[in-house]
Amino acid sequence: MRVQKKNIALQIIYAMLRLMFKKISIVLIAFLFTQCGQQPLFEENTPIPREGWYVNKPLVFKFKVTDTQKGYNIAYNLRNTLKYPYSNLYVTYYLEDSKGKVIATELNNIALFDAKRGKPFGSGLGDTFVHQLSIPALQQYKFPKADTYTFRIVQYMRQDPLLGLLNVGVRIMQEN
Repeated sequence: MRVQKKNIALQIIYAMLRLMFKKISIVLIAFLFTQCGQQPLFEENTPIPREGWYVNKPLVFKFKVTDTQKGYNIAYNLRNTLKYPYSNLYVTYYLEDSKGKVIATELNNIALFDAKRGKPFGSGLGDTFVHQLSIPALQQYKFPKADTYTFRIVQYMRQDPLLGLLNVGVRIMQEN
């Protein structure tokens, strides 16, 4: 009788473990599908040289847009170290069509650290921090025509060259 009770208890435990494993598997698979679902239309990051980022050296990104019916969300990708000397970063973007006509531009003030406490924003490991920051004026942005576009980023800090940045880039996602 005791052996039967043990067998029944073991069967119940195994059934519960199988059920729990199935639920965890379903959640994990759903998570992976949502993370891997949408690929960016364009994403590129430019390494900043050790000697720094000069004001007269804009970062240039070229990409092609074919669907003008949908909106696009454009964001900066940034990687900085704790040695970055400021709490923020001033950059101006220039969005140009294939003929070089500027169709959108704006100066952005990007907070990289809490100005009062010095705590870095973004996700980090060690002394390196990663930021993906939406550009408010370029959310749900509709391109005027199918074309090859150029996205330029210029740093507008008082220090030239600017040190402490590792990579600067752009990510363009098409809305569903």
